[in-house]
Amino acid sequence: MDTLFLLTPGFTDSVRDGEGKKYYCPDCAFLEGVLGCCPALRTQLDIRYVAYPRPRRDIVALVGEAHQGCPNLVLDPANHQFVDAASFHHFGDHLHSTDTKVIVNYLTARYGAMVAHF
Repeated sequence: MDTLFLLTPGFTDSVRDGEGKKYYCPDCAFLEGVLGCCPALRTQLDIRYVAYPRPRRDIVALVGEAHQGCPNLVLDPANHQFVDAASFHHFGDHLHSTDTKVIVNYLTARYGAMVAHF
């Protein structure tokens, strides 16, 4: 099963401000909207919410420390045949992407999700 990592909304960032403001990731929020429009994806993907602070151990375990950004779609190796691997990052035997357009295009091609009208 493909794994989609999203940041848990409502995080703070003490580096950005010392006021305790609550943040969300715009790209993760966009994908939440896609999941709302295409609810079947919630049963077809392993969706994992991760905390903002790094290191994000669950992501690092799969794709390494250099690529722990979110959103992050890590493909099941059985699904590598459905993609142009050049559009994805490689780490060990995993392909993954943090590019929202690559992610939604893959969700359309692989799972029949609605097409994004960019």
